[in-house]
Amino acid sequence: MSTDIQRLNQRLASAQPSATYRIMDRVAERRAQGAKIISLCAGEPDFDTPKHVREAAIHAIEHGHTRYTQVAGVRSLREAVAAKFRRENGLDVSWQDTLVCNGGKQVIYNALAATLNEGDQVIVPAPYWVSYPEMVQLCGGEARIVTCDAGTGFKLTPAALAAAITPQTRWLILNSPSNPTGAVYSEAELRALAAVLLDHPHVLTLADDIYEHLIFDDQAFYTLAQVEPRLAPRTLTMNGVSKAYAMTGWRIGFATGPRWLLEAMEKLQGQQTSGASSVSQQAALAALEGPKDFIRESRAAFQGRRDLMVALLNDTPGLECVSPAGAFYAFASCAGLIGRTSPAGRVLHTDEDVVHALLDEADVAVVHGSAFGLGPYIRIAYALDDASLHQACEAIRAFCTALRTT
Repeated sequence: MSTDIQRLNQRLASAQPSATYRIMDRVAERRAQGAKIISLCAGEPDFDTPKHVREAAIHAIEHGHTRYTQVAGVRSLREAVAAKFRRENGLDVSWQDTLVCNGGKQVIYNALAATLNEGDQVIVPAPYWVSYPEMVQLCGGEARIVTCDAGTGFKLTPAALAAAITPQTRWLILNSPSNPTGAVYSEAELRALAAVLLDHPHVLTLADDIYEHLIFDDQAFYTLAQVEPRLAPRTLTMNGVSKAYAMTGWRIGFATGPRWLLEAMEKLQGQQTSGASSVSQQAALAALEGPKDFIRESRAAFQGRRDLMVALLNDTPGLECVSPAGAFYAFASCAGLIGRTSPAGRVLHTDEDVVHALLDEADVAVVHGSAFGLGPYIRIAYALDDASLHQACEAIRAFCTALRTT
């Protein structure tokens, strides 16, 4: 076959597949071979979707809510989304100021695709969610990575933000609580970043708040447009039901922001996927309007798991882990393992070597921190029951203990 026929879009050809899904593919391969793998790589709650949400979906199917909807979402859901932003985030918005998408990922992609032109830059603090830089590149922009290490709590500082802004800067992406570190920006920290942004009126901000309800130790959650309303006209605040209500497979994300941007995103979505699943929209409506017991219970469970994981990881030779303030990830330094040799004879040159050795020799799957823009670290998703987490940590400790100096 002619190689000309196989020619791909240049942006797609240079994009990298998700490191998380690559590890998940390896997990599937090992399990197909009979291995019993404990997977700590997927970023999704292990709880079932709340019963009243599932019942709402069944009711929707049985009562004919199975047809196309408006591209931007059914009005009842958009009204519930607006009410959520008013009630929980103090944002003065109406249903016309909202957009419903096929998952939170589509919210982000639509925003970037609708606004980026060649040469535009997007500031992406690292560690970052693996898809941010790839989305920017696919949409024709340039990801300007700003490293935020343990010395800053893995958070962007005002000085680093100011230094990163150029005349070509189009967006800042801010994720709190963070995937992969669990870092949470305080009200004061957001105000300090907002002060920098006010001096640069050409910069838009995307606030990815998808882990909003998974924040620990009785901390309050704040979002950028809430602490500095003057930034609301150039801030897209996105969220969804996937993490808070254990609805990852339902694929419902939503956002609020300036109407010119939402209209552009809706236009793009109309030619791309059209509206989100009608049944999933009814389920999301039930989640947003229904009881919130599930959120409190799951948050308490994740906080307990966090405490367990951090203690066990810090008791493992070669690993160090600060306690995350939110989400359900532990971001552990594995610098103490680099340069050592595994029981099977693999030299651990990088954090990716550590990850593959853990999978092959300890039957535990995690993701390398360098995929998130900062190594040598490993990201561990503690969205499993306590017994499985104990078993995984025991396997990790045994592996690390057995390492030898090259």
